[in-house]
Amino acid sequence: MEVKNTTGIYFPIKAEIKGEKPVQAELKPPVPETAERIPKEKLVAKANEMNEFLKPFYTTLKFQLHEKLDEYYVQVIDTQTDEVLKEIPNKKFLDMYASLAEIAGLLIDKKL
Repeated sequence: MEVKNTTGIYFPIKAEIKGEKPVQAELKPPVPETAERIPKEKLVAKANEMNEFLKPFYTTLKFQLHEKLDEYYVQVIDTQTDEVLKEIPNKKFLDMYASLAEIAGLLIDKKL
């Protein structure tokens, strides 16, 4: 069995092994060169289309910006109770990823 496409967690730490350059921690995973950024206006338009589609199901989408990672995540919200039904990706996971990347950067900076 051959695995061709896998997703993984990127550990965004840049370090020079033989140099004396300081270590720099990045909080965002690298964007593949083939990926293109979607304009914010297009995302808002698609979110509005999805909201219209989901109206009979009493759900709506809400795009939230994760401040530390500067990445968006989506919340599926029940419009009758204002309860968050699902987050994609999970906000707690994004928080954990940001704090681990920050801690890893601090530990490496202190060793140098």
